[in-house]
Amino acid sequence: MGMITDWPSLAACQNGDPDALFVQGAEQNVAKRICRSCPVRYECLADALDNRIEFGVWGGMTERERRALLRRHPQVTSWRKMFEAAMKKNAKDKAGKDKILAATGN
Repeated sequence: MGMITDWPSLAACQNGDPDALFVQGAEQNVAKRICRSCPVRYECLADALDNRIEFGVWGGMTERERRALLRRHPQVTSWRKMFEAAMKKNAKDKAGKDKILAATGN
């Protein structure tokens, strides 16, 4: 399963007030809740990180959280590719665990 290219059309926030994602202080926690159940959260976050979007809540992270993540991982040249690789590894690991469980009858 790869990442979705046309992610904005599937975003949980697409029909809401866009200004609700560009808030400050404690209101950012409310904005981040919108992202929790979003099916394209990682696509959104990767786009914000790869394009160095400075304002707003994207993919469940505030601008401060994104800046900190970028500082901690300056070697990452494409967050989208990194997330895709992590998703593939996670799917492969899950498939391996499922096979083991099936073999053991659990």
